Amino acid sequence: MAEAPSKDQDLFTCSVCLDLLKDPVTLHCGHNYCMSCIKSCWDEEDQKGVYSCPQCRHTFTPRPVLFKNPLIAELVENVKKTRLQAAPPALCYAGPGDVECDVCTGRKVKAVKSCLVCLVSYCETHFKVHNEVNPGGKHTVTDATGPLQEKICSQHHKLLEVFCCSDQKCVCLMCLVDEHSGHKTVAAAAERSEKQKQLVETQRRSQQRLQKREKKVQELREAVETLKRSAQAAVEDTEKIFTQMIRSIGKMRSKVCKIIRDQEKAELSLTEGHLELLEQEIIVLRRRDTELEQLSQTEDHILFLQSFPSLCAPPGSKDLPNITINQSFSFQAVVKSVSALKEKLEDFCKQEEEKISAGDSCPFTLDLNTVNKYLRLTEENRRVTRSDVVQSYPDHPDRFDKFYQVLCREGVSGRCYWEVEWSGRVQVSVSYKGVSRKGAGDNCGFGCNDQSWSLEFYTSGFSFWHNNKETKLPQVPSSSRIGVYVDHRAGTLSFYSVSHTMTLLYRVQTTFTQPLYPGFWVGRTSTVKLL
Repeated sequence: MAEAPSKDQDLFTCSVCLDLLKDPVTLHCGHNYCMSCIKSCWDEEDQKGVYSCPQCRHTFTPRPVLFKNPLIAELVENVKKTRLQAAPPALCYAGPGDVECDVCTGRKVKAVKSCLVCLVSYCETHFKVHNEVNPGGKHTVTDATGPLQEKICSQHHKLLEVFCCSDQKCVCLMCLVDEHSGHKTVAAAAERSEKQKQLVETQRRSQQRLQKREKKVQELREAVETLKRSAQAAVEDTEKIFTQMIRSIGKMRSKVCKIIRDQEKAELSLTEGHLELLEQEIIVLRRRDTELEQLSQTEDHILFLQSFPSLCAPPGSKDLPNITINQSFSFQAVVKSVSALKEKLEDFCKQEEEKISAGDSCPFTLDLNTVNKYLRLTEENRRVTRSDVVQSYPDHPDRFDKFYQVLCREGVSGRCYWEVEWSGRVQVSVSYKGVSRKGAGDNCGFGCNDQSWSLEFYTSGFSFWHNNKETKLPQVPSSSRIGVYVDHRAGTLSFYSVSHTMTLLYRVQTTFTQPLYPGFWVGRTSTVKLL
């Protein structure tokens, strides 16, 4: 279909919105409107019941049904295409960071070229004018990549063309006979070529570093995803296990309650039978007592004598049944057993929780700056042995000079679990870092002050020490391996004997105000090793 002539484009303009027709409809009078526009006009005329054409005022009754005119719609689309093809290219105005055209007045258009002879930046339109005025391409032009002033010498107002190697800066030709006279200089292009090689090498190293970082990020992301999946699986499995445990405890509760009810029923069944007989006998006796009272009040001597034998005969049962109820029976024993089970379960859960938390194991190393000179460190500073020979440690303010003690370098301020092996006579301790190091006073010895807590092990027993107070413990460790668990925030310090099981030796509940550092006192011919 042929395109509508441009002079007829006004025919396809809606006289209501003054824009090209949208979903055009044609009224019986021949005028065209947007469907939404004519509907809005007629909606306002609903109360009158008479509808008119906004242009010729021709009226319609009733309100006409509107239909889209496909022929007009197609012509409108052709008009739109014609307008798009004929529209001039939109101007690209300079934005933040763009180079502005130096010739444009008013709002500046973005520059596309800079002339190094005219020292002016041009937009596309003014660059065409520049080429017409200066034909033959005699002027040197570059892409407008930055402010032209940065390429001009601020002192001589000449183009920067030379690079001064002595001052590492770009200069103009006038600078060579002025302040840069006698300096080593090269053409800007030659220096660019040399710097380009350095840039390539710098870029190569940067890309290598980028690749390493990206690889590390990928590895960390994969590790995070693996950890999340593992944690989610563990949570789901744990939920299932605890659900089963709760179900088992529920079944056990039901069984115990049933046992109590069965014992109750067995104990009461015989008693309830006798109780029913006694209640029936009471009814009979009350009725008999009433009859006897009535008989004693009668004035009829004949009736009295006739009724006396039957009413005064002895009742059928003379003795009360010997029935007693053991009110406590064995219910208290059941409650006591359940309470004991509760305590065992709580203790078990506590120990298992600390076993699980043992996953928060911490890598400790013994601090060379704190170790007494009669203690020898081996196995990468993870084993300490008492020696009769003075070790060649340098003097240090943190070193214990009298007590045969050593602290670890790392402190604990959260949850942490670690294990040690011991032989001979030792103390496994935790201490604040501020514990004194010089002298033989209580302020230096582990467990002899309020700065440290210590469990002392020897062949015949063991004791807990804090603030110079000893608590003798009856249980002898069954293993030479000791586990220590700290929950700093909860104020819990626990010592365990570790073999195929974990046995709690002693637990401290207090408030820790500083990080705790593992430490050891080592007796003669004794050894402690961090595992």
